[in-house]
Amino acid sequence: MTLLCYLCNMEHLHPLQSNQEAPPRFTYPFCYEPHPLCRAAAAQVQQYIAANADIREDADRGKMFGVLVVEGDGAHQAQGDCGTHRSYGFLAAYSGLLAGRNDWPYFVPPVYDAQQPDGHFKTTEREISGLVRGNGSGQPSAADEQQARRMSQELQEWLFHQYQMLNAQGEVKDLVDIWQDYYAKPKLRRRFPLPPGGTGDCCAPKLLQYAYQQGLKPLCMAEFWWGATTKTELRHHLNYYPACRGKCKPILTWMLQGLDVDPDPETLGFEHLDIPIVYEDDYLLVVDKPSGVLSTPGRIEEYSVEKVMQQRYPGSLIGHRLDMGTSGLLVVCKSLEAYRPLQEQFIRHEVRKKYIALLERPDAAHAPLPMKGTISLPLRPDPMNRPRQVVDPEHGKRAVTDYELIGDAGTRCLVALYPHTGRTHQLRIHCAHPDGLGRPIVGDELYGTPAASRLMLHAAEIWLRHPVTGADLHFVSPLPFVFP
Repeated sequence: MTLLCYLCNMEHLHPLQSNQEAPPRFTYPFCYEPHPLCRAAAAQVQQYIAANADIREDADRGKMFGVLVVEGDGAHQAQGDCGTHRSYGFLAAYSGLLAGRNDWPYFVPPVYDAQQPDGHFKTTEREISGLVRGNGSGQPSAADEQQARRMSQELQEWLFHQYQMLNAQGEVKDLVDIWQDYYAKPKLRRRFPLPPGGTGDCCAPKLLQYAYQQGLKPLCMAEFWWGATTKTELRHHLNYYPACRGKCKPILTWMLQGLDVDPDPETLGFEHLDIPIVYEDDYLLVVDKPSGVLSTPGRIEEYSVEKVMQQRYPGSLIGHRLDMGTSGLLVVCKSLEAYRPLQEQFIRHEVRKKYIALLERPDAAHAPLPMKGTISLPLRPDPMNRPRQVVDPEHGKRAVTDYELIGDAGTRCLVALYPHTGRTHQLRIHCAHPDGLGRPIVGDELYGTPAASRLMLHAAEIWLRHPVTGADLHFVSPLPFVFP
């Protein structure tokens, strides 16, 4: 059957004509640059959302959408007014529910529909709610609460067994088996006994499941955010994002079996840039780390400041860290004799650092920044989407940053940042969050947009006391990017 015949018979498959060649391999979903075919498909989905008020009203609050470009058996060349175009199709999906529904006809259906009012899930859910409310008395008994907890756990596990996930080889596993196979080691199994709620309802699993069911060949995939930047989801309208790792990594590891998939870019290694030394004595080194070099060895990549310095100076230790994309001054201790008193300075917040960041202005109507201020937003890791961090006033750790406006060029501005604490991604979130500066750092692919050659964040100055001699030290690194 040709792809055009599929399009006649399937309401969820939409035509896509393009002179673009399909990619040689399928998208690695956790780190990718959207293929032009995906961008073309996403543009059609965005037009559809904009034209449908009921969908748009809910999507405007913030929602992830995805597209999967596919080819059916016998896809062929179609002659059009603009010359020869290759005929493809695409599928569209949204994460979770959209305006309380999972049955919008333009989008693929869920892997399993738990929303049927008379189905087992909703019926049992109402029974559990009755126990929690004390079956009309308003005060549940201890026995009712215990029974409600047991039923809730059993219902959640039952639900996961209903998600029968296909892979490209035609094999089937339910979510519980996928999860336990992925976390096979006993220590990990105890930590991750079952999937978290909502697993299986993200865009990527829904798209692949439907494609496999219909005999369509997946070519490439992408996901984009539509709508507002929420305080928990620092994502920006129409930006593309990778699949979440916490819920989707185990599932997609299974579902992609049988497809020829792009390699994980992290396994390809990174450019081994030179690491200039700006200061050295018998105890300390201060280096000017380039953007794109790790501070310490990663899960796969060994090349890092720490590794290079240890090769030159056996026994040396990194005094602190910078994100891979951040450039600038990094202190290295040649021995434990220097390392331990330096760490005490960091613990007592006696080391001062100044960063320079180039910020976007997402909205031209954004009010100008005050010349100076302080940001205090507590942070914690997002376990479902590492390495992202989230603002959490209840469970987050204290994170405080002073800032000073250096220059404003309208669409971008330059700020100095003085962190009082050293939380992961602190400066990046404090700049991007609506309750912070509300302006992502240029080139921040996690919390802003990747539209730059690098993350425009630079560790420009550091003040510390020499850990052995006690002398006051101050180092400066020139800004490696241009403003405006």
